[in-house]
Amino acid sequence: YQRRVRGLFTKADGSCYFQQGNSKVLVAVYGPREVSMKSKADHSKAIINCEYTMASFSTGERKKPTKGTRRAMEVSLIIRQTFENVILTHLFPHSQIDIFVQVLQADGGIRCASVNAATLALINAGIPMKDFVCSCATGIVNGVPILDLNYVEESTGGTDVTVAVLPHSNEIVLLQMDSRLPVEMFEKVLQLALEGCKTIHNFLVKEVDSHTSKLILSRGIF
Repeated sequence: YQRRVRGLFTKADGSCYFQQGNSKVLVAVYGPREVSMKSKADHSKAIINCEYTMASFSTGERKKPTKGTRRAMEVSLIIRQTFENVILTHLFPHSQIDIFVQVLQADGGIRCASVNAATLALINAGIPMKDFVCSCATGIVNGVPILDLNYVEESTGGTDVTVAVLPHSNEIVLLQMDSRLPVEMFEKVLQLALEGCKTIHNFLVKEVDSHTSKLILSRGIF
């Protein structure tokens, strides 16, 4: 894993470059800010928007950007719903928070990498959340549970389970499975995914601590 939390964009409130395996994701966060469409404003909380796209060069075959496709809309919805349950939106009524996710290179586990990158970008933006959101995927390849599948492993047609958790409470905020599994095997796969999420949490905490220390030193606070 390679992570970076810092202001990559001068006009974004928070941003992050995140590499998970060979998958590379860039996230920019804007807000809380005034709602662009007054009719969608919520008087009790902030609304969360998410836009997910894949660059035309993100896979081995060059293709059109995925903005607006069914796949992009599905992943955008997953990310938005995941963070709606975690961001303390009630602190920002009459406002919106926009999360823009751009996949630069796709090699499996894109949904997980996007969630992890969005977590760091939101922290970089100073947006309060219940906890870190840590995501990892597991699957079955030739009858064996595998953690953090790459593109080749995902393409075997086996089961793919995507999980996101809040590490301090162990609350599962995202669980997707694209095919059926016996209960015994599902429990093994889920446990493996949860262990993977713990490892990712440790990486994210270290990165945030490192970034915070650098900010303190650069501003001469201590």
